[in-house]
Amino acid sequence: MNIDFNLFMNDHVRQARQEIVAAGYTELKTPEEVEEAFAKNGTTLVMINSVCGCAGGIARPVAAHAIHYDKRPDQLVTVFAGQDKDATEKARSYFTGYPPSSPSFALLKDGKIQTMVERHEIEGHEPAAVMQKLQDAFDKYCEEF
Repeated sequence: MNIDFNLFMNDHVRQARQEIVAAGYTELKTPEEVEEAFAKNGTTLVMINSVCGCAGGIARPVAAHAIHYDKRPDQLVTVFAGQDKDATEKARSYFTGYPPSSPSFALLKDGKIQTMVERHEIEGHEPAAVMQKLQDAFDKYCEEF
């Protein structure tokens, strides 16, 4: 059986995009969209999406469920590592002190990085533990919704 790799990956990427958008996140596909979103006052949760298994099995489900909480960010956005490369690079330029990591979550306040949940804190961890890390950050940096 022959599988067209590009067709398979395009389908996988499309599904990954649809999942995060359905969860309420706005896709940022250009550096200009990143700058505009990050310039807004308040808190912004950035989900750095990817096609790896820990993104699909842990990070995207956590992104969808963690926001159903008393405190949550004012804005939910996502960039797609390996797909929207310029937008992802622009977003990462705001994450000073943190190496590139995908999937991951960055929490900004007034455009400045406050904390991250990096891949090493996602991969191999239970979704509930990752969700708790995000909600702890929401408690510290976000207002009651």
